[in-house]
Amino acid sequence: MSETAAHKPVHLAVYDTYADWETGHTTAHLTQRGHVVRTVGFAAEAPVTTMGGIRIQPDLGLADLRPEDSSLLILTGASLWDTGDELAPFAAKAREFLAAGVPVAAICGATAGLAREGLLDDRAHTSGVSFYLAEQPGYGGAENYVEADAVTDGDLITAGPTEPVAFAREVFARLGVYKPDVLDAWYGLFHDSDESAYPVLMAASAAGDA
Repeated sequence: MSETAAHKPVHLAVYDTYADWETGHTTAHLTQRGHVVRTVGFAAEAPVTTMGGIRIQPDLGLADLRPEDSSLLILTGASLWDTGDELAPFAAKAREFLAAGVPVAAICGATAGLAREGLLDDRAHTSGVSFYLAEQPGYGGAENYVEADAVTDGDLITAGPTEPVAFAREVFARLGVYKPDVLDAWYGLFHDSDESAYPVLMAASAAGDA
């Protein structure tokens, strides 16, 4: 597979208390569609433990991650987003990505980190609830808050903690992982258990499009 912009690795941020379930649909189906997912921690030699008790050895350290080497940065939810600024360097990295025109996808508590970094002030976004972001120091984006499962504004994707499937849908749309009708069927199946999605997905699979 050629190293076009669309097929540079997707980078998944990992840190202690990372909420495992929030990015499972996203990373599993990206991998099935031929994308390489690499994990990024504070340091490659420092394993992290997820909220579910799973130990992950990061593929690379945050300081070594460059936007030009990536197609997307995923910032996962984690308890640590709500207990201090320990994860602020990941929000700062998101600023680098957005400045370089490389997409960032943030879910759950990671949206609070972006709010504190000032990255939501001028972009449409969502989170768990609006008052969660309103409590974040430095947040000035209340006028741009959208009551929706997930929101894409240019290179920024945001979602709340209860919407991992909608989050995945927005990532897939932004990266062109599925054709629009196949993406609609994928979402209908995994979000709504819509049995009418099966024929669409089976046909797409047979054609190599799913």
